[in-house]
Amino acid sequence: MLLFKRILCPTDFSEPSYKALKAADDLAKEFRAELILIHVVSPMQVFPSSPGFAPGMMASNAYLPEDIASDIKKHATESLEMTVKEKVSQGVKSKTVILHGNPAEEIAKYAEESKVSVIIMGTHGLTGWRHLLLGSVTEKVARIASCPVLTIPSK
Repeated sequence: MLLFKRILCPTDFSEPSYKALKAADDLAKEFRAELILIHVVSPMQVFPSSPGFAPGMMASNAYLPEDIASDIKKHATESLEMTVKEKVSQGVKSKTVILHGNPAEEIAKYAEESKVSVIIMGTHGLTGWRHLLLGSVTEKVARIASCPVLTIPSK
């Protein structure tokens, strides 16, 4: 029988990610596991009018004013705290993590470093050109993660 000690649930604050959080919360209750909510702030594309711009540069390589970076982190922290308050069952041990970078890579790396038992993620159900254009963080995590990934369909 699989024992779950640490359950990682990435969120982008969308309905599909909240559906996955419900499944993660239920599993955390059942196994008395720690529930880790993670949000990864993606590098933003820098435009020619941005400070420190160079062609093809991403914001992580460019000058990002400290007050803007601080505001982004503050908003993400508040959103995660509100999500825990509203969606995680009382009595479930939980913590929140905010990382910066490529979402799929950061989620997989954090899961491995933290010895996570399972990652539970929602899917957006994109198909066709939207899937090709936007890709799927869940799909990428499932390919590169060192632990099982449970996907919860949006429908």
